[in-house]
Amino acid sequence: MVDLEKLRFTKTHEWLRVEGDTGYVGITDHAQKEITDVVFVELPKVGCEVAKAGEAAVVESVKAAFSIYAPVSGKIVKANGAVEKDPSLVNRSPYEEGWFFAIEIKDRSEIDSLMTQKDYLEFIKTGAH
Repeated sequence: MVDLEKLRFTKTHEWLRVEGDTGYVGITDHAQKEITDVVFVELPKVGCEVAKAGEAAVVESVKAAFSIYAPVSGKIVKANGAVEKDPSLVNRSPYEEGWFFAIEIKDRSEIDSLMTQKDYLEFIKTGAH
């Protein structure tokens, strides 16, 4: 079980789980509920560089297509092929099996600008999207 207090969050509803120099990225439970049933996921290529807040992946639901942004800058080191094969993992397990990609964190100070779980919960209570 993922400890949500150890995650960091963006205003665009991505989460970051840091393990050493690697960060795993997915979307929040709040986001997956808002976009409803995920039917397609396009992941970044391993080895590509992404900038903080740069588009890194695309998720399509029965409602629309949504961009997934990198919460930090770095190089993509893993892509979760399981979500490409079974996009519903994003809805069923957004914090565990439904992650999108892992990124080698270039600048750890970028993590400090992300929200804690408490801050994120306050953010979504205000109705911000």
